[in-house]
Amino acid sequence: MDGVVQAWVDGWVVSRGAAPPQREPWGFTVDVGQIAQVSRHVFDALGDGVDEQAVRKVADGVTGAGVWLKVFQGPETVGNWLGEGWWVDPEPGFLMTVPLTASAHRTVAPHGYRLRTWAVGGVTRVLVAAPDGSLAARGQVAPTGATAVFDQIETVAAHQRRGLGSLVMRTLQTAASATGAETGVLAGTPAGRGLYESLGWHVEAPLTSAKFVGPDAG
Repeated sequence: MDGVVQAWVDGWVVSRGAAPPQREPWGFTVDVGQIAQVSRHVFDALGDGVDEQAVRKVADGVTGAGVWLKVFQGPETVGNWLGEGWWVDPEPGFLMTVPLTASAHRTVAPHGYRLRTWAVGGVTRVLVAAPDGSLAARGQVAPTGATAVFDQIETVAAHQRRGLGSLVMRTLQTAASATGAETGVLAGTPAGRGLYESLGWHVEAPLTSAKFVGPDAG
């Protein structure tokens, strides 16, 4: 999909309430404004198209803790490009896409669970509450025109394998399609990849997350 990285960035900033992305020659800079993530540099090339020298140059220019890199290449490759002071998540993420259509599946919570959907500030959120009222599963989606970014999809461990992840995703996909979005985009974890693929999602590229913690950390 052309423009998939920009689509992900544009939707992610809406979903998280981050600053509008700044265009860079190599990708995007996003100010997030949190101690654990002050800002992030997102490279817009995928796989073998990622420019090693560009990643090295940007990484070498980072001196403050809490700055992240998002690179669409495997961690075993990206880790060799980064100098002292960088923590690299050893587990790859996955940039994934899916064509969005109005769901033919009924989005009904299992017996005893409660499903609620609401939209605020352009973000639609889904909550599945357990029979005792505690959180069982959740997720959110931020449509930005033709694309919609799915974000913070989570099923609590005690409630897994009950179809709640599929319920959340189908509910969000239906909501996004209703806005006119044609393609869904997300950054998934290894644990979530199987669920997404079972729902028709396709891996576009691996994703490495790296955080600058400072040369003296650890």
